Amino acid sequence: NVPEYFMLRPEVEKAFGYAHAVKVGSDVKISGAVSMDAQGNPTAVGDMRQQMINVYADLEVILEHYGLTFDDVIVENVFTTDMPAFLAISGEYRGELYGSRFPTGSWLEVKGLALPEFLIEIELEAHSPD
Repeated sequence: NVPEYFMLRPEVEKAFGYAHAVKVGSDVKISGAVSMDAQGNPTAVGDMRQQMINVYADLEVILEHYGLTFDDVIVENVFTTDMPAFLAISGEYRGELYGSRFPTGSWLEVKGLALPEFLIEIELEAHSPD
């Protein structure tokens, strides 16, 4: 199986040294997504809810590139600098994305992310049904 790489923001990803996603066979691994604009600048600074919405929007674009949806996600790892703030808003929104079947994963509170303005980062693994 030849890996199929996908870059959401090629210039930013080249500068930081990563690809946003790679598919090998039926498995897709997606790097942690953060709330940023096309130039890599943080967006929704100080707003956990909007950062979470922005992160999931980017993840959806990546999933769609591979013909997948959140129904195909099997692992979701959340990294946040403020777990109480994340917990206060995540339940209803994640319920809308995943419906009645949530993926496995871990939620970790961390001291910091790549830039101090980032409050949340989410990485995914998905499994393609074909």
